[in-house]
Amino acid sequence: MPELPDVEGFRRRLTNTLPGRRVRHVEVRDAGVLRNTSPQSLGRALRGRRFDMPGRHGKWLILPTDGPTILVHSGMTGHPYYTSGTEPADGRVRLVVTLDRGDLRYADLRKLRGVWLATGDDDVARVTGPQGPDALDIDLPTFRDVLSARRGGLKATLLNQSVIAGLGNLLTDEICWQARLHPSRAITGLDGDEVMRMHATMRRVLRTAVRHGCVPALPQWLTGARDEPDPTCPRCGARLRRGRIGGRTSVWCPRCQPG
Repeated sequence: MPELPDVEGFRRRLTNTLPGRRVRHVEVRDAGVLRNTSPQSLGRALRGRRFDMPGRHGKWLILPTDGPTILVHSGMTGHPYYTSGTEPADGRVRLVVTLDRGDLRYADLRKLRGVWLATGDDDVARVTGPQGPDALDIDLPTFRDVLSARRGGLKATLLNQSVIAGLGNLLTDEICWQARLHPSRAITGLDGDEVMRMHATMRRVLRTAVRHGCVPALPQWLTGARDEPDPTCPRCGARLRRGRIGGRTSVWCPRCQPG
C-alpha cells in the first residue's frame, strides 16, 4: 500500500513535469476510480485548465489547477504518473489526462480508492476528512501535544490519520522497531525520553524512506525481514512475532521491543 514516502515520490516526480501544463482532453477508461464525479463532469471541469504545483498531505496527493483540484488517494495499488504520451497505456491505466505536452495518467489494479474532484479548500477538507499534522513535517512539541491527547495504543495512534497523517502499517512497525518500543504500548505509559526517541526515529525513518520513494526492504530494517518464512530480528537475531495490533497485521521483536 502506498504510504507517505510513495506519495511524496509521486509528488516530486510530478513537480518536475506537471506545473504549467494545460489540459486538452480527459479520457476516463474506468469510471470505477472516480469517487465523487462522473467522466463527463470531470472532463468539463478540467478541459482548458492549467496545472499548478502539486502538493501532498499525509497519503493524499493534491493536484491543483487554475480551477478545481484533483485529489488522489492511491489505496493499495494506485499510481499517478506523467508520461510523454507516446508510451502505450496498459490495462491498469484507468484515467488519461492529455496535456499540451504529455499525459497525466492514473493506473490502479485493485481500485480501492481513486480520484476525487474538489472545487475549493473547503471541498478539499470534506474529501480528505480530518487530517492531523503531516508526519514528515511535525516537530517535537507538536508531536508531544498530539500524543498527550490520546489514550490508545502506540501503533493504533500512529495509524490514525486524524492524529498524524501519512503513516501506514509498514512505517509504524518499522518506527516502533527502530525505537525499541512495543507497538501495543499505551500512549499514556510513554515517558518523555521515549516520546523524544519515537519522534527522532520517525523523522529518520521517513527521511530514508522518502529518498527511496517507498518503505524500503533494507537488510538492516525490520521491513527487510518481516515477509521471510521464519523471520528473525535484523538487530538481535530473535525470532520475530506476528499478530493483530491496532487492527492490522503487525510484526515486532519480543527481545528488542518488550511489551
